[in-house]
Amino acid sequence: MIHINVMNFRSFDLNLLRVLDALLTERSTVTAAQKLGLSQSAVSAALGRLRHALGDPLFVRHGRGLEPTDYAAGLHIPLGRLLEDTEYLLSGPGQFDPSQATQEFRISGADFFSDMLMPQLATDLRINAPRMRVMLVDLVPDNYVDTLERYHVDLALLPQTALPNWAKEMPVFHSTFALIARRNHPRLALAGLSPGDTVPLDLYCDLEHVLFSPEGKTAAMGDAALARLGRKRHVLITLPTFAGVYHAVAESDLVALLPGQLARHVAPRVGLDLFTPPMEVPAPLITMVWHRRATHNPAHRWLRNKVANLLLPLNEGEKPLPESIAE
Repeated sequence: MIHINVMNFRSFDLNLLRVLDALLTERSTVTAAQKLGLSQSAVSAALGRLRHALGDPLFVRHGRGLEPTDYAAGLHIPLGRLLEDTEYLLSGPGQFDPSQATQEFRISGADFFSDMLMPQLATDLRINAPRMRVMLVDLVPDNYVDTLERYHVDLALLPQTALPNWAKEMPVFHSTFALIARRNHPRLALAGLSPGDTVPLDLYCDLEHVLFSPEGKTAAMGDAALARLGRKRHVLITLPTFAGVYHAVAESDLVALLPGQLARHVAPRVGLDLFTPPMEVPAPLITMVWHRRATHNPAHRWLRNKVANLLLPLNEGEKPLPESIAE
């Protein structure tokens, strides 16, 4: 809790709380100033006033950045909620008009969404919100949720994961898997297999695979499924994008597991046949995640609804989504 005695509260500048929130997020007076549209000296002066008012150093120098004290770190989440509630309280009942909106939004996600979301979203924006701009950016490896807090991302599209209490989520679709191979793959043809058939386990493990992995890992969900059968596959290369994976498969004798929705979408264009893998691979739940401070922002809510409506059809024919916990 923020402790300010009654006399100090009467003279306390509530704008300082926005500075404190920016410093807790950015851990730098320079980037906090940029985020707030202030000079670095103004942010440093505000920090001095905060230290005096709250009776705590709040931050100590750590390398080239700032490290919050235990007291300051404990303020981050409740302060974010306070500012979110205040913004909502002061936003009034005005209607959001997308045709006049000029906001920019950053969505982080795998390049799956370059094929399966962005073209459709662009068409919608051209018609309904032509002045708005949306950018798809890479997820930050090893800490996907952190993109929301540290990298100025407005929405993250990622497999369901444990979330900090400052994040909100909405389930959008389950991602199934298909085995992709170039048309008339010689070893699959020799085995007498036709598109759609299940590849025998021994043949599947003996084929050379390309694996999607932004971090360069050599095992993923398919390998965990094989391990449950006591088997391993031959991963020859890894690539950081799904587009790289399906182009590599289309131009070689490599095979790969690819999200089923994407595989069916690109197969006719790049020359792929789709097969069923020999093991059951659980279909991960893909969720849309955002910082709770944006929950009541009208423009953000409008974009969330657009993205959800475009992605929900990808779940057709798959198991039902869990009840949304977005609102």
